[in-house]
Amino acid sequence: MIKPYLFTSIVVFLLTAFTSYAQPSDVNDLPDPYATKAVSNPSHVIGWPEGKKPTAPEGFTVNKYADGMKSPRWIYVLPNNDVLVACANTGKNSANIVLLFRGMDSKGQPTLRDTFLSDLNQPFGMLLLGNNFYVANTDGVLVFPYQTGQTKITATGKKILDLPAGGYNNHWTRNLIANAKGTKIYVTVGSGSNVGEHGIAHEHRRANILEINPDGSGERVFASGLRNPVGMGWAPGTNTLWTAVNERDNLGDDLVPDFMTSVKDGGFYGWPYSYFGLHVDPRIEGKDQRPDLVKMAIVPDLALGSHTASLGLAFYTKTAFPEKYQGGAFIGQHGSWNRSTLTGYRVAFVPFQNGKPAGEPEDFLTGFIADASKSEVYGRPVGVTVLPDGSLLVADDNSGVLWRVSAKK
Repeated sequence: MIKPYLFTSIVVFLLTAFTSYAQPSDVNDLPDPYATKAVSNPSHVIGWPEGKKPTAPEGFTVNKYADGMKSPRWIYVLPNNDVLVACANTGKNSANIVLLFRGMDSKGQPTLRDTFLSDLNQPFGMLLLGNNFYVANTDGVLVFPYQTGQTKITATGKKILDLPAGGYNNHWTRNLIANAKGTKIYVTVGSGSNVGEHGIAHEHRRANILEINPDGSGERVFASGLRNPVGMGWAPGTNTLWTAVNERDNLGDDLVPDFMTSVKDGGFYGWPYSYFGLHVDPRIEGKDQRPDLVKMAIVPDLALGSHTASLGLAFYTKTAFPEKYQGGAFIGQHGSWNRSTLTGYRVAFVPFQNGKPAGEPEDFLTGFIADASKSEVYGRPVGVTVLPDGSLLVADDNSGVLWRVSAKK
């Protein structure tokens, strides 16, 4: 007879073994490099059929907040509750605008829509400090004058910081966040390569989170060795910065897990020399190896699944959602291209307690995969933001939709 505790252990093991989102319980659980062949398996976005929408857990409602946009990628809420959406994508056909949405009707849709800013260069991160509105283009941070309530900025922006442009795959994104006092701004800059294959000199000021003063002065590297940090947030009740990081490709289906981690001032997180601490990347050879840096590499706090393209990050700071979600983190997973079976393509939830993850990532918003056997998806979630009413807004860039998830009353 199997004892109850043993039966439970077996069930947990089987569930973990057969889920595509399985997480290593220890960094030593990672498979060997090339345990499976590296593949190229990009998804094909077919769009959402009429009446079809993503699926949220029981007790939540999903509605289409807005559509008809070109690559809505990142979301920022102004203090007057206006919602800003940066629309940009890889390549020459990027929209390069920021849209503004205001108000909400009985259907949960905005009552006003306008172009807030245009003529940008792959904009992504946004930030308001006082009367200064910041936008992170792929090649630099701009600041514009702003007055509460205006629906359009026509003034010319001032570039306060130059940044290295472009990058491997989608590493053109630059995100922004300020500290609580508004005295420092943090800027994410992804790597220019997969694993430093163009030489480390090509990675100057990249794979970092930079810290600057609000006028662009005082630049320093706040944290390094982060291949492609994108989403950032302050864990509720703490002064700890967290980031979601898109890890390296072409080591096999289950390497290397994307992750979310607390960011330590001066911390080094391994890229390109190692991953998850002491796991040396086999593609770094000879004189390019840096065992001195590998010894310093910080192990990330939580794996989010390999090749999930974990980009969005938003801590839930409201009370409209059930208590389970309060203080936790939502992660927008844009989805894989370097895995034999599709993974990601969801918004995951990570519970937090005492400022740290208190469980593994779990499904929150799913249904983006249309037909896995054909690698067809309806859309791809990226940015996630908590609205003032406590609902969650999700940017589905490839289908041009913003989804709003609210708790049923």
